[in-house]
Amino acid sequence: MKKFLTLFAFLVAAGWTNAQAVDWNWKGDVRYRYEIQDKEELDDNRDRHRLRVRLGVYPWINEELSAGVQISTAGAGDPVSRNQTLGDGFTAKDFNLNEAFIDFHPMSYGMDGKVNLLLGKREVKSTLIRVNDLVWDSDLTLEGLTFQFGKDGSKQKSGFNVVAGYYFIDELSSSEDDPFFWAVQGAYTGEAGPLGFMIGAGYYDFQNVQYMDASVLGDWADEDNFGNSAYSYDEYLYDYNILELFANIGGKFNGDLPWKAYGQYAVNVAEDVDDDNNGYLIGFKLGKAKNPGQWEVDVNYSYLEKDAVVGAFTDSDRWGGGTDGEGIEVGGTYHLVQNMTVGLKYLSHSTGVDTDSGSDNRDIWQADMVVKF
Repeated sequence: MKKFLTLFAFLVAAGWTNAQAVDWNWKGDVRYRYEIQDKEELDDNRDRHRLRVRLGVYPWINEELSAGVQISTAGAGDPVSRNQTLGDGFTAKDFNLNEAFIDFHPMSYGMDGKVNLLLGKREVKSTLIRVNDLVWDSDLTLEGLTFQFGKDGSKQKSGFNVVAGYYFIDELSSSEDDPFFWAVQGAYTGEAGPLGFMIGAGYYDFQNVQYMDASVLGDWADEDNFGNSAYSYDEYLYDYNILELFANIGGKFNGDLPWKAYGQYAVNVAEDVDDDNNGYLIGFKLGKAKNPGQWEVDVNYSYLEKDAVVGAFTDSDRWGGGTDGEGIEVGGTYHLVQNMTVGLKYLSHSTGVDTDSGSDNRDIWQADMVVKF
């Protein structure tokens, strides 16, 4: 870690000599969270204080080339969380390489920067078209090769948008059957009168997931959620060929108050999967906490059967991560002062929606303060 930080500092210092040629685009955020978990089967609540820190530089090198490097909290081995729980005798907290990518967007041959060729590790919302976290947790950073048309970071440009990618899950020195998946997405972003909308579909074909083990899944496997879609830590029971449909539509009430309705549907269409292979999420967002004094409220309901998606990469807060759950999520955010927001979220979920072992109910409260810079 010390060697990495030394190299990072050297690259930053060296970059100032090329300040005329490179726009460095520093970005970072610090989130402090107080969280209470109440599990129905336990007598005591679990409450904890957590930090998430991310610091990155995204140099715009020229009109055809950019890149990104980001470090973040959380130990290696957990693909869907960047939180560090405070405690442990005041010991130092770990930082890791969270993003590192090259973005080539050629201007020739009539492309005019509409095409992005990405190589490396990048956050999922800037890599794939993502509406919410039914399939992909927001903290996930995919590793591989990506082709994008009509996608600009986490947003889509008007018109048709296409994404195709090949992503490495693990590299096994003792086997040629490395786990990976490839993805293809198509969407259309447009307007209908005063309303804006986006509608699309994605297909994700996983290969050799039976060779994924606990070292890849990290803390998620330790919480015994792997049984939601497998019979052991290192062998999934079914293949995963996931078809996702997604959409959103939004506008402004009285021309002033923003609103957006959104939805996702996912189904595992692999030949050998059983009937527990569907999931969906629907939600509504009111307001937008972009500037001081503004607020937003987000409400959604999700239902995810045990073999619908690969549980290792879904949201880590809903029913403790994994699949085989359902419930609601209600969150509010207020932009208190410039670059700082405060928020409160309530999650009420249960697991065991399609098993014979009964349900496990869980309530979570999260109070956040986020500073961006």
